[in-house]
This record gives sequence, C-alpha cells and structure tokens, in this order.
Amino acid sequence: MAKRKKLVLSAFSIIFILIIGLAILSHILPNAQFVDGILVDGSGTVGAKFSDILLSPVLGFADAVDVCIFVLILGGFLAIIAKSGALETGIKVLVKKLKGNELILIPILMLIFSIGGSTYGMLEETVGFYVLLAATMVAAGMDSLVGSAVILLGAGSGVLGSTVNPFAVGVAVSSLPDGVGVNQGLIIFTGLLLWITTLVISIIFVMNYAKKVQDDKGSTFLSLQEQKAMEKKFAKELEDKKSKKDVKLTVKQKITLILLGITFLVMIIGFIPWGDFNVTIFDKFTGWLTGSPLGSWYFAESSAWFFIMAIIIGIINGLKEKEIVDTFIDGANDMIAVILIIAVARGASVLMGITYLDNYIIYNAADWLANFPELGFVPLNYLLHVVLSILVPSSSGLAVLSTPIMGGLANTLGYSVETTIMTFVSANGLVNLITPTCGAIMGGLALAKVEYTTWFKWAFKIIVTIAICNILILELITLVF
Repeated sequence: MAKRKKLVLSAFSIIFILIIGLAILSHILPNAQFVDGILVDGSGTVGAKFSDILLSPVLGFADAVDVCIFVLILGGFLAIIAKSGALETGIKVLVKKLKGNELILIPILMLIFSIGGSTYGMLEETVGFYVLLAATMVAAGMDSLVGSAVILLGAGSGVLGSTVNPFAVGVAVSSLPDGVGVNQGLIIFTGLLLWITTLVISIIFVMNYAKKVQDDKGSTFLSLQEQKAMEKKFAKELEDKKSKKDVKLTVKQKITLILLGITFLVMIIGFIPWGDFNVTIFDKFTGWLTGSPLGSWYFAESSAWFFIMAIIIGIINGLKEKEIVDTFIDGANDMIAVILIIAVARGASVLMGITYLDNYIIYNAADWLANFPELGFVPLNYLLHVVLSILVPSSSGLAVLSTPIMGGLANTLGYSVETTIMTFVSANGLVNLITPTCGAIMGGLALAKVEYTTWFKWAFKIIVTIAICNILILELITLVF
C-alpha cells in the first residue's frame, strides 16, 4: 500500500488560516461599545468584514513597505556579491582553514548576533544573513537549518534579553503612565540574566544538532523535499566540500569581502541609537549620504546604503553598466516571495487593530490578573504576552498597547514594574523565535530553504525550555528585589 504524503502547508496558507481565525473570533466575542465615537476600552470587538480579511495582507504590505524595500534592495546587493564569486570562494577558504573545527563558528556567531539583538533589537535586519550563513554551514558539512538557527536563536536570544533595546525596553518605559517610575539598573540586570541563559540554552541545542548532522547526514531534521531544495540552492558549496582542490581569493575578491563586511558593519552601527547612550562621535557621518547620521538610521537609510555599495562593488569587479543593472534586478526578483511572506505576516496585526481584538484581550486579561498574588501574576502575565505577541509580533507596537495597562496595574497592586516590563520583553522575544506572524522568521527561512513547519517542530523543545527558564528567572527577581 502506497504511503500517504503528509500535508505540508506553505507559510502563506498558515498565515491566512490565522487571519481567518482572528476574523471569526472577532464575531464570537462581545460587540465593542462606543461613546461619542470613542471605544470603551475592553468592551468588545468589531466583527471583521470579508473585505477586511482580503485587505489585511494588502494593508500589511503598506505597513511593512520599508522592510520590503530593504529586502528587495538587499537581494540585488547579494546578487552582485554572488556575481563576483567572492563569497563563494571566501566560504571555501574559511571551511578549509577550520579543518574540522567548523563547530566553533556557532557560539561565536550566535554571541555576535545576540549582542545586536540585546542592544538595538536586531531581528528583521538579519534577513540578509540567512543565505550567507546557510551556505557556510552547508559547506561545513551541516545543513541550512543550522544556519537559520544560528541567526534566529542568536539574535533572538538578545532581543528576548533586551538590555537597552530602544524598540522594546525604551518604548515600554516611555509608555508607562505618568508617575510610575522604574529602576533602569534592575531592568538591565534582569535583561542580562534572560539574555545569557537563553543564549547558553540555544548554543547547546544548536551545537548538539549540528554535530549530529556533521557526523551523520541522515540525522538532518529537513524533509527530503527540503534537502533537495537545499542541495539545489547550495550545490556549489556541497560540491566544494567534497573537493580537495586548494582555493585562493583574488585581490578583487578580497576587496569585495572587505566591502561586504564594511557594508553590514555600517548598517549595524547605523541602527544602534547612539544618542540614547550620549555617544555623539557618529553624528557627523553619513548625514550627507542618506540624510540621517549613523544612529538615526532605519530601513530607508539602510536601503540607500546597500544600493550604493552594490554599485561600488559591481564597478570594482569590472562589471559593465548593463551587467550591474541586470544582476541587481535578478537578485531583487529572487526576493519577491520573501517580501510577500513578510507583507502577509503583517496582515494579522493589521486585522487585530481593525477589529479591536488587541484592545479587548489586554483590558480583560488585566482585570483577571489583578486577582492574583505577584508570584502567580508573573507567569500568567508571561503567558498573556505570549498570546498577544503571536497576534502583535512588533515589540514597539505591543509595548505601546500593553505597558500603559499592565505597568499601571503592577504599580497599583504594589508589584515590580521592572519585572512586568521584562515579562513583556521576554515573552515577546520568545514568540518571535517561532511565530508565523513574524516577517523576519518567515522571510529568512524562505531564503534558507527551510519550511516553517520544519522549524516549528525542531525549535519547539528549545522554546519550551527557554520559556520555563525565563519564568523561573522572573520569579527569582520578584522574590529577591
């Protein structure tokens, strides 16, 4: 009897099902009440119309247009890099130099990504690294799932344990009701504990899996379909792994790799809000180039920067004008599927706002949580923000929605406001390691040729372990401070 094939839903289908589920829920819950056109907080929801369901991905595209343009230009930039052959050759040289010590790359890279996550919320900015890391890990005898995990769990560990991340901690603190103060030192200390423990757990899981795959290719978690897609995408890396030939970088390729490193380094420096740390050294740089100094960048400035560097790298490698244009367009074209995934994922959050589902959940949950002692309040608040983060993955968006209510409630009950803030931050960070509504996850996995369902199954144990550890740390902080 022939074996039945398992039904594997695409990323698009998973998100659309979630959107339809939210629309149905908006009709089941009580109707929202308005006084003089103003919503009575927590009173109910407005039932989603059929047009709202259809329009939510389109409006999600409009909401995420800055990220989508960045990813589009990033695709063109990476295509120019690929045309030069520098990255391909550089990976060969790196793997041959490591000579069986490739696993050391995992903790080093995860630590670097996590620093970016903790300091400025590096997550959507990591999309460009998925192809690079997947190719490197495949060439090192592992698989593209390892490359994805290094980026997602690395950067995600830092975001989960945000210390000075302005898009999570900063927005949350600034959203507190008037008169509610916090101990910034305690927030940073709690963030450090969450960051380090989550990173250690993640590194152990990823290294154990990577070693298994390296020792036995049959240990890969990827399906046969994914393995074929990976082999096709990274055919050169797999072929070079078997080759004994010596490889060397040309002068042009060395310059290209240096410029590649500088491009990403400048982007990272550009995103870090130096003004919040009273660092003014970067104020005079790049204002003439992008209109904003380093430290004030967002996706528009980064898009302009990658576009400029793509042209410069193309010229250095001797590409003619038509070659640069055609290669850039081909690279951008390869990112269309990724951009559509990011847009559709954002559609779930849009529908939440249209129907006032987010408002209903947070206000009614706050009333319910007020009946619990602090040791019960912390884990239940964590679980509440896990649910909210699936529906509103944006850390800044959820901070504005949740913190005024939950921070004010904690202060009224005499509970730790600092722990309440870090409960939101860590729960939101946890969910953004696995939720299909996070465009960075869906887009990055698509580039690495890893199905979302595969990632969910593989990462689930890690997520549960991290969640338990997070709650224990938050409870400990509550008891001690």
